[in-house]
Amino acid sequence: MESLDQLCAEYGYKFAEQVSQRLGNPKTAETLITKALGVLQEQGLYAFILFCESRGNDEKHGAEEIKRLAKEVLKDKLQLISNGDILEEVRKKDGLASRLYDLMLAVQVLEKSLIYARFHAKAMKKAGEE
Repeated sequence: MESLDQLCAEYGYKFAEQVSQRLGNPKTAETLITKALGVLQEQGLYAFILFCESRGNDEKHGAEEIKRLAKEVLKDKLQLISNGDILEEVRKKDGLASRLYDLMLAVQVLEKSLIYARFHAKAMKKAGEE
């Protein structure tokens, strides 16, 4: 079984790689990842998902990828949600938002993954400049 840090490292790389591919640019991916991380840290998981859903045309595809990967880690790896819509899985009665320890774990894993993703995107940007 992998540790939580290994999981965060795996998803940090996935976030950076796949968001960069969807947006076509590591710098743009780094900016979006940083914004999403800030919302998660300051406003919480529900606001983070709403942030991803509210992005305009420039960031839409990257934000969709962030949301997809967040759902993947919460559903497949941590088994904290089922297969429904991620917003509904968080807010429904007996959903993730109602289970404090699970919610804290979800936020912690996503936060660390996004921090790693930001550094991966920075490294990808730097590698592209060389």
